Amino acid sequence: MRYSRQNKILELISKYEIETQDKLAAMLRKEGFEVTQATISRDIKELQLIKTLSSSGKYKYAVSKSSDAPISDRFIKIFKETVLSFNAVNNLILIKTLSGCGSAAAEAVDNIGVEHIAGTVAGDNTMLIVVDDEKNVDEILGLFNKMLTAKKQEN
Repeated sequence: MRYSRQNKILELISKYEIETQDKLAAMLRKEGFEVTQATISRDIKELQLIKTLSSSGKYKYAVSKSSDAPISDRFIKIFKETVLSFNAVNNLILIKTLSGCGSAAAEAVDNIGVEHIAGTVAGDNTMLIVVDDEKNVDEILGLFNKMLTAKKQEN
C-alpha cells in the first residue's frame, strides 16, 4: 500500500501544483487513500520531495533532481519490494509488480541508472523495458536477479 500511495504522490505532484501537506492529503483521500498528516510527512521524507517555485510564483512539491546515493538506495529498495517476476523476449523485458506499483518500479529502473536500457513503459502492475540490444539483456537480467536475491536473503 505504501508504494502505491507514494506512486500516486509522484503522479499528483507531476500533474498539479500542490503547495501543502493538507492539499496533498486531501487529493490522496479523493483517490481512495486513507492518510494522516504523519503519513504524508513520512512519504515526503522518503521520496525526498522538495519545494520549488512554480511558474505561477507559488511553492510546490517536486522531486529532487540531485543524484546522491540515498536516492539510488531508495529506488533500489522500491524495485526490490515491488517486483514479483520478470521475463525476457528478444530485447524486451516484461516485469510483473504488485498491484498499483508498475509506475513506481519503472521510475526506480529509470533512476537506478542501469546501462543499456533505452526506456520503460509502465502499467498498473507491469512494466516493459526496452533494451538497446538483445545481447545486453542477460546482463540486465543478472542485475535484477541479484537485486531480488538480496531481497530474499534479507527476509
